[in-house]
Amino acid sequence: MDDESVRGAPRPASPRPADSARDPRPEGEAPDAGNPVRVRPWSAAPLRLRALSRWWGSRPAATRDREFAVVFTVLSFAEPLARIGARFGDLPTHGASAVSVLLALGQALPLAVRTRWPAVCLAAVGISFAVHESLGCPPTFASVGLYIALYSVGAHQRHRRQTVPLAATGGYLAFGVTLHALGSPNTWTDFVVFYVALAAVWSLGVVVRGRRAHEAERRRLSAQAAIAEERSRMARELHDVVTHHVTAMVVQAGAAQYLTASPDRVGEALEAINGTGRRALAELRFLLNVLEATGESASRAPMPGRVPGLVEQARAGGQPVELVEDGEPADTATSARLATYRVVQESLTNAAKYAAGERTLVRLAHTPAWTDVEVTTAGPPGGAADSPALRHGGAHASGGRGLTGLRERVEMLGGEFAAGPLQEGGYRVYARIPAGGAA
Repeated sequence: MDDESVRGAPRPASPRPADSARDPRPEGEAPDAGNPVRVRPWSAAPLRLRALSRWWGSRPAATRDREFAVVFTVLSFAEPLARIGARFGDLPTHGASAVSVLLALGQALPLAVRTRWPAVCLAAVGISFAVHESLGCPPTFASVGLYIALYSVGAHQRHRRQTVPLAATGGYLAFGVTLHALGSPNTWTDFVVFYVALAAVWSLGVVVRGRRAHEAERRRLSAQAAIAEERSRMARELHDVVTHHVTAMVVQAGAAQYLTASPDRVGEALEAINGTGRRALAELRFLLNVLEATGESASRAPMPGRVPGLVEQARAGGQPVELVEDGEPADTATSARLATYRVVQESLTNAAKYAAGERTLVRLAHTPAWTDVEVTTAGPPGGAADSPALRHGGAHASGGRGLTGLRERVEMLGGEFAAGPLQEGGYRVYARIPAGGAA
């Protein structure tokens, strides 16, 4: 076979990783040395351990402690584990007896209350350990309970957190004096080293307790901040709804006073006021539904109207408004659509209050990334459209939440906001709102 045919031949497909772990030979056929089968029985072990950890953590603390104490008690009498534990004093030992068994149980069973009553647990375990070592009982794995009890005091003791360590230190001094009187060969250095080891275990529990408290405080503050932010958001929503519709009703009612000579037009004005009131109630119901909704029901809540409806309402109130919309609206987030609606709503409300009868232009420019909103109200330089009240978003009428609230809303979504008078007269409100609702 020539080189060209070799180069032109397709290469055999390499086996997939999943296939390499399977043995393609019939059952019972031994694998050959040239093609070993890789079997990893431990590959699922981490998943099982995580599932076991979640199951164990979901159980009540009292139940976990009782079950742990039972298992620990059984292990305490396992001969292979006897050399593991806290052995101190080096006094002559004797064989196992009923007393040594009871003292071993005294170091294991109290762990059943290590979370609920950690100080009681430490007292019982500590006394049993001291007597066990002073009598020269054979070593057992139960002595590890002393470390567990000390850790539990540091991690779970809620009251008298300074008194318990001091009392434990006093008990340790008495234990040391007893061992010395019984002829223990340990020096004072040995006593200090063992004490430091015990204190280190207790300190570990204190550190764990501090971290848990810090995490709980962080979650509490985060929840409070979320509640405060939600209250502020709902305050802005209520301001926008009430101010806009009530202003429109006031303007329409004021205009109706001058239409007494035309009964038909009076009827139209009253009908407009009625429609405005109904829309206000509908939007208030929407806000209440949002407050009550949770999960997916909240995200499916209907949007409060559309911009063309705002324009038609302003026209019905006597404000000449023109709407220009460029581009196709993208599939924006609910927060972005609501922000667009509120910018137009607040701008038209201020125009009706402070520049009634002046021509207003609403321009929407849609792109896949953002929506540009621009509301321009005409007026002579220094006229009503350039009044301080309009510049501050109607602070006297709305408590200062007007344009300031809009700026906060838009910037919170990662957008841009600007509002101010025009050189040729009038006023302009501009906002660029990200389509995703956040930058």
